[in-house]
Amino acid sequence: MLMIKSIKHIKQGVNLLNQKFKAIIKQHEGLNAAYVEPNFDLKEVFGSKRVKVKATFDGVEYRGSIVNMGGCYMLGLTQEIRSKIGKGFGDEVFVTVEKDVVERTVEIPEDFAAAMNRDETAVSTFKLLSFTGQKEYVTWITSAKRELTRSERIIKAVTLLSEGNRLK
Repeated sequence: MLMIKSIKHIKQGVNLLNQKFKAIIKQHEGLNAAYVEPNFDLKEVFGSKRVKVKATFDGVEYRGSIVNMGGCYMLGLTQEIRSKIGKGFGDEVFVTVEKDVVERTVEIPEDFAAAMNRDETAVSTFKLLSFTGQKEYVTWITSAKRELTRSERIIKAVTLLSEGNRLK
C-alpha cells in the first residue's frame, strides 16, 4: 500500500535567474483576480512557456507559476498579497522573479494522512495531484474552525479522492 507521510520533505535546489521589474496590477475580466505581466519573454529567459517561480510583490513573498495565457505571460497576485501591500487594480508594484527549482511539497496533517492511508485509491489520487491541488485539500481541511467541521472535511476529502476527484 502507498503511504502518505505527514512530515514535509524539501529538496534544496539552486536559484537560476532573477528578474526585477515594475508592473501595473491588472484585473481578470469580471473577477476579483489580479495578475501582472512580466516585462520579459519567459521562453527566452527561462526556456519555457510556463515556469514555477519564487516572486516578491513589494517585498511580500509568493510561490507560483508564470503562464502564457492568450498571447501574454501572467503571474497571479493573490488577494492576500494585495491586502498586505495595500494595492489594487491599476496600482504599480515592484516585482522580483526567480525560477523556483525547489521541489514543492505539502505538509499533510497527521489526521488527514491517517484517514487517507486507509484507502489506497485516495492515496494514489492525492499523489497524482499537482502541488496546488494537494495544497487546496490541506488548506480546506486546516481552515476549519471547529473540530467537527475538520473531521467532516477529512471524511469528504477521502471520499472525493477515493472517487478520483479533485476538490470542488
